[in-house]
Amino acid sequence: MDVQLDQLRALAAAVDEGTLDAAARRLNVTPSAISQRVKALETTVGRVLLRRGKPISVTESGRAVLSLARHVDLLVADTTTALGVEPDATTTLTLAVNADSLDTWVLPALAAVADCVQFEIHREDEEHTTALLRDGTVMAAITATAEPVQGCSVSALGAMRYRPMASPSFAARWFDAPLTEALTRAPVVVFDRKDDLQDRYLRARLGGAASPPRHYVPASAGYVDAVRLGLGWGMIPVLQSERAPDRFVEFDPRAHIDVPLYWQQWKLPSRTLTAVAESIARTASRQLR
Repeated sequence: MDVQLDQLRALAAAVDEGTLDAAARRLNVTPSAISQRVKALETTVGRVLLRRGKPISVTESGRAVLSLARHVDLLVADTTTALGVEPDATTTLTLAVNADSLDTWVLPALAAVADCVQFEIHREDEEHTTALLRDGTVMAAITATAEPVQGCSVSALGAMRYRPMASPSFAARWFDAPLTEALTRAPVVVFDRKDDLQDRYLRARLGGAASPPRHYVPASAGYVDAVRLGLGWGMIPVLQSERAPDRFVEFDPRAHIDVPLYWQQWKLPSRTLTAVAESIARTASRQLR
């Protein structure tokens, strides 16, 4: 395929920004220019690449070409750096990160290598980040999946430890009865409907499923605040509870769940991507179990 760099960048910008107008602002061209470049690219490959809705999304064929666009953009950035030329500020590295990692240890790792690249972070549950790798949305992901996505490499980072915790007042109100009995009735805070940590703990502790009242709080800091304020108990990352140890009670001190985390990235000989992976690994070795 005889594809042009400006066409690939137009495709990636349209997908990332969601509209032609926003893509045009990102690349400092007109929306008409973005549209023309994408149409020319579609003509070249003989496939429809974009669904022009709000937001714009890629077709199945578009995923493959989007992956090419991201590969080329990284390689151009690496070559520019190797030549000693000022790096292109539009080079973007797309990552998928789970909320708890994002709120505790990932940002310092990214800050250490942020001079030559822009990050676009997609927040997603660690059990589901691999889907974003498969469809070309992201180039790398922190995931709970050890099996590499096709075309990706994988390395172990360590494990995040979670403990069942509650505020002191909540624990005093609900857990004065035998714990197994109290857990069937005590309200629980759950991150979202993909979050299975609390139910994993309940199944292990009670020997089966339980259906206590639930509050859904889909934000990492907000989740911790909800437990701290007494909405319910929850599985709190040790990295977060250590910030305010007097505000939480470990009502089942011997219990914990360790969630192994892995770094998956495209198999791409990119200095930029390698530098990010190394920074992630160094920080994880200090912060994770």
